[in-house]
Formats: sequence, structure tokens, C-alpha cells
Amino acid sequence: MTALTRPLHVEGLQPLAENYDLILCDVWGVLHNGVKAYEAASDALTRFRAKGGRVVLVSNAPRPGASVGTQLDGFQVPRSAYDAIVTSGDLTQLAIRERLDRVVHHIGPPRDMPIYSGLDVCFGSIAEADYVVCSGFDNDEEETVEDYRPQLEAMRRRNLLMICANPDLVVERGHMILPCAGTIALAYEEMGGEVFYAGKPHRPVYERALTVASDLAGHAIPKKRVLAVGDAIRTDIAGAVGFGIDALMIARGIHAEELGLHKGDLVSDHVQDWVDRQPVRPTAFTDVLSW
Repeated sequence: MTALTRPLHVEGLQPLAENYDLILCDVWGVLHNGVKAYEAASDALTRFRAKGGRVVLVSNAPRPGASVGTQLDGFQVPRSAYDAIVTSGDLTQLAIRERLDRVVHHIGPPRDMPIYSGLDVCFGSIAEADYVVCSGFDNDEEETVEDYRPQLEAMRRRNLLMICANPDLVVERGHMILPCAGTIALAYEEMGGEVFYAGKPHRPVYERALTVASDLAGHAIPKKRVLAVGDAIRTDIAGAVGFGIDALMIARGIHAEELGLHKGDLVSDHVQDWVDRQPVRPTAFTDVLSW
């Protein structure tokens, strides 16, 4: 897409579907909001697969794909909506596996501990650790980055690598916008700390997802036939643009309030003006993911 190209406003996935063989679809904010599933989104992906397309869910969840699949089952997202799941938790596991001879310090809530499942890991304090895995806030409804400043300063003094298991800055949970591990990682990076980001918008998670999809299809899927779907400019759209694939932005997601979409109908001019001010642009945008 050239700098002057404006994204297309579409009413759903159907007008674009025939142009793609693979959809790399975000999860949180597209398939559900952390409280309830969006039935129209699952229906759209199911229809795309019924026409021969492949769908790989690509999530910045700091947990393995199997764990995310169980969560989606709980939301009653049908398995017919996707072929596979690739998460930043999967890539974090790979990074941990490469460091099993080293001591790790974990920052994040107990619910994210499945990233260590099946691995013989040695945990320690920051003073003992060789590196740190950050999966999020212990209490994302009450804490801020400042609560972690002493830990980050101690890590910086020891020049510890941080593996960020969820590069998202914020996430939508119901009607709340809550901070994610990416906020802590960004603060550490701004202090001069070294950070490895395991998920979107960075290339490794896209490369893994494309490999998984190509293996399922039995042949290589060219990037020109791949569409990323997501609601976050910084991760979903920037990641797709950086990887060289098209992107469909879901407007009524994490940026809905900025776009004035918390109530009323989608006004495409408002979305267009907002997108024009962003450093990266999607190929197209729509209100919510639907067919």
C-alpha cells in the first residue's frame, strides 16, 4: 500500500474473502472481549473456512495455544472457526526452552504459569535470575507500571534480558481497558533494558503462524494471499504491514472510544480521518468482524 492509498471501508469479510487463502486472526477484541464471544465473528471465520480458506488465530496471550483454545471453548467459540492457534505464549515457551540451564524470574499473575508447563525451569529472585519473563500485571485492575519500577531498576542494574510474553500495551475486558505486559516491557526498554517481544507486531509469531498454516494446507501459502485481522494499530496492523501482508482493521475494538464508536453507528469518515493520522494503515476496515 502506498502512502497515499486510503483503506477500503467494507461491511464485512465477504467482499474480501475471495482474495485470500489464509486469515491470521486476532482473538481478544475480535472474537471476544474477555467477557463474551462475538458470534458474528465466529460465523464469518466458519464461512471463510467452508469455502476452502484456512484460519490461524494469532494471539498475544501469554499462554500456550492449547490453553487459549480451552478458554475459547468456555466462551463457546466453535472449533469450526479456526484451524490452529499460535500465541506469544508459544514463542515464549520456545525462548524458555532455550534457557533451561539458566535461572528465570517471573513477573505476572499465576494464571500465566502454563507457559512453563512441561519445562524443567529453575525460578529465582531478580538477584538470582539470569533473565526475566514478564507476562503481565499481578493485578491489572489496580496496579500501574510505577508499582514495578523498583523491580525494573533492579533488573536494569544487572542488565537482565526481559522476555515479554504479551507485547500488547492494553486490552479490552468487558467495558474496561486494562494494561498488559507490553506496558511494563516498554518502561524497561525506555530505561535502557533489553527486551525480546514474543508476539505481535514482531515477525517471529507471523512466521510461525504462516508455517503452521502452510503445513496444514500441504503447500506454501504466498503472503499476497494472507489477510491479518485485528483491532489494534500498534500490534495487529503494524505487525501485518511489517510482515508484508494485508490487514483488515476492526474499528469497534480497542480503539472504539478514540473513534467515537462507543455508541451509535459506524461513521466511516471519522475512522478514515483517524487512520490517516496513524503511522501505519490497514488495507481495509470494518465495524466488527462479520460475514
